[in-house]
Amino acid sequence: MRVDVKPDLFLWACERAGRNIDALAQQQSFRKLPAWVSGEERPTFKQLEKFAQATYTPFGYFFLPEPPEESVPIPDLRTIGSQYLGHPSPDLLDTLYICQQRQEWYRDFARSMGEKPLPFVGSANLESDTVEVARHIRQALGFNIDERRHMPTWTEALRRFIQQADSFGIMVMVSGIVGSNTHRSLDPQEFRGFALADPLAPLVFINGKDTKAAQMFTLAHELAHIWLGETALSDVGPVTMPSNKIELWCNHVAAELLVPLPALREAYEGGRSLREELDHLARWFKVSTLVILRRLHDAGKLTRDELWHAYDKELDRLRAMSKGSGGNFYLTLPARVSKRFARALVISTLEGQTLHRDAFRLLGFRKHATFRELAYQLEVTF
Repeated sequence: MRVDVKPDLFLWACERAGRNIDALAQQQSFRKLPAWVSGEERPTFKQLEKFAQATYTPFGYFFLPEPPEESVPIPDLRTIGSQYLGHPSPDLLDTLYICQQRQEWYRDFARSMGEKPLPFVGSANLESDTVEVARHIRQALGFNIDERRHMPTWTEALRRFIQQADSFGIMVMVSGIVGSNTHRSLDPQEFRGFALADPLAPLVFINGKDTKAAQMFTLAHELAHIWLGETALSDVGPVTMPSNKIELWCNHVAAELLVPLPALREAYEGGRSLREELDHLARWFKVSTLVILRRLHDAGKLTRDELWHAYDKELDRLRAMSKGSGGNFYLTLPARVSKRFARALVISTLEGQTLHRDAFRLLGFRKHATFRELAYQLEVTF
């Protein structure tokens, strides 16, 4: 069976997925791709299905009369300069859709359990004092500076930060891939994270492909969005000065949450080289040296030019040190989908409230044995 597809849709699908037509045409399944694009030939139904999979395109799109105008389904606050970014990648869109589905499920679960709306969601506004909001978040989560100071590394502090937010009622998902597809890596140049504000099921997603150094600031920034009650997609970093009022407010809260200025001034010793000071303060607050640079600027210890010069140099150093590893699947999965979400879904499924097939879809695997092992690791009894 041959299928009629507008040639423009093949071009659009390749461009959307960042795939080269000539390179795709080298594959056995798509050697007729140039003929499909020219309209000389039509693909079979099976060939079109494979092409849709290869370009991460929803199959139904190929039956449209023209390429659709896709947009991010939540407020998009990413910018380059003052220009908003367009053309979201399939990886970004699919990640957003997956998280929205998980949030919808958890919202229904929370209602069924009789949970009340979380009072901190939307408890702040743009007129709220950022120092006070940061203090409130720090106290609410138990994000204690003294506790962090005694942790062995700031990566351990990041894990603790995620655990505190998740335990407080916020699903925190950290992943560098789309769902569980290791062949679809997320690009930190496209986005760093997003927040889906909801009174019953607040959710924060952090791009796990970003440096560990950047992830703690992203989490702090997205938590500010939750307190503000504002859903948004973000790409800000510690030294970003966004033009958007919401992003600017959230950045101020994030910086103060991680490194309060009075505590920085107390810990700052002076008389050291910048390298020594960065290492000293990063160990003290258990945050990345990038955040310390931002706060040294805020404290008047660095000019704007000095900040940017040091930041670029430090970012290159951290990227060179960054090492990726798959790790234990049963340890990384709860981090990808939030331990709070995974535990709730496993319990609901074992109690017969959620179908296994729906649980597998939301968790990103297909085997019952995997589900049973995950339940064991989460200490959920059968």
